[in-house]
Amino acid sequence: MLEIIKITKEDEFKKTSRDEFVDFMFTHLDRFGDPKKDINKCIDYALSNNPSEGGFILAAYYEGTLAGGLIMNNTGMSGFIPENILVYVAVDAAHRGNGFGGQIVKESFKQSNGKVKLHVEYDNPAKRLYERLGFVSKYAEMRYDNK
Repeated sequence: MLEIIKITKEDEFKKTSRDEFVDFMFTHLDRFGDPKKDINKCIDYALSNNPSEGGFILAAYYEGTLAGGLIMNNTGMSGFIPENILVYVAVDAAHRGNGFGGQIVKESFKQSNGKVKLHVEYDNPAKRLYERLGFVSKYAEMRYDNK
């Protein structure tokens, strides 16, 4: 049975250290992830006391071992942009195909207020999971780098 724990600013990382969580996410996001410094920034945002920021983190344990994680950030928007953005979700490669990813994402829906959006690359195998959970592709994301 998967145990999913919500990590908030009040009880930050009791069962797993922050460094262990970041290492886990970095490793299991694999080629679809970001550098550890960016994962840490996302955690800072989720646990921020700033009223225009916030969110939460889910840590999923299977047989007492970290098997999955998720970071949800608040967007501070409503209506035209969903209130929440699912920034990162990862499952240990040894546990993929067991439904853990779906359980973690469904729990995030229960924990969030309002609509949820996410960005997923077209060739990411998790895209099928997100579609099964009800996500739809509404817009093409376009970026401009002004560097």
